[in-house]
Amino acid sequence: MLSPSEIQVVQLSLSIAIWVVVLSLGPGWAVAWWLARTRTRWRALVHGIVLLPLVLPPVVTGYALLALFGRSTPIGKAWHYLTGEYLSYSFSAAVLAAAVVSFPLLVESLRIAFESIDPRLEKIARSLGMGRARTWWRVSLPLALPGVFAGTTLAFARALGEFGATIVLAGNIEGETRQIPVAVYSLLQEPGSTAAVWRLSAISVGLSLGALALTAWLRARGARKAGQA
Repeated sequence: MLSPSEIQVVQLSLSIAIWVVVLSLGPGWAVAWWLARTRTRWRALVHGIVLLPLVLPPVVTGYALLALFGRSTPIGKAWHYLTGEYLSYSFSAAVLAAAVVSFPLLVESLRIAFESIDPRLEKIARSLGMGRARTWWRVSLPLALPGVFAGTTLAFARALGEFGATIVLAGNIEGETRQIPVAVYSLLQEPGSTAAVWRLSAISVGLSLGALALTAWLRARGARKAGQA
């Protein structure tokens, strides 16, 4: 059985991951669509910037976010002026850190899904009198949905496992920023916490494996549909 504090940690982790998906899906969709459809000379640069959090150490990403959104920065001061709260070392900071780290996985899955759409199908729909919006809604979106769901589950899983950027930008505040990886790190430094570490680790592994299994199933389903088309 989980203790009340462990239940709180799991609930907080799920809440952060859900907010990451909700807030990232719109921007991720727009960036992925632009990367899939544009052929400008800026595409490679934008693509590289989007993928940068994948190759940077998460702690470096967290430090960069802290330099941008810290309490003494212009953005941090503006946030405090508008909301009355500081962005760093808060629930919002945990969501921001996880969103930045998981954003490349979301964009890449969406980009691949959009690029896999046969443009001839869209041209046929347009030739039959469909406008751009209707073609996107009736043709492009259904074909891309498996990739959209796969990218969403990958981003969700990555947000659940985020530690490095979170600990730098959001800290380790019980009930506010202490999600599963941060809680495990804290418990490892406390004597007699082995059982709690194992419980939280098992939950983390189970959630991650479930998300990855769902991602694999969605991609396989999308590949089957593409083959049938």
